[in-house]
Amino acid sequence: MANTVSALKRVRVTERRTAVNRMRKSRLRHQIRAMRRLLEQKDTQGAAQMLPNTFSLVDRAAKWGIIKKNTAARYKSRLTLRLRKISTPTAA
Repeated sequence: MANTVSALKRVRVTERRTAVNRMRKSRLRHQIRAMRRLLEQKDTQGAAQMLPNTFSLVDRAAKWGIIKKNTAARYKSRLTLRLRKISTPTAA
């Protein structure tokens, strides 16, 4: 256990930051999961409405350091591709 005042403070701060980061990561995962569910159901309108909110959350998570920038870009790219795939009518 930490002995000095500053070390004790670092423990307290770390616990708070860990809780915040855990909440943010959980929120991000739930948002991406909801978006993927809409894409699987082929709900084009719902997915298109949810896309900006999802992108915003992904970008903020990357800014906060919850995920890396390239991971954020990959999530956004794959979600966009899946949305385009279901929104364009397939030529028979």
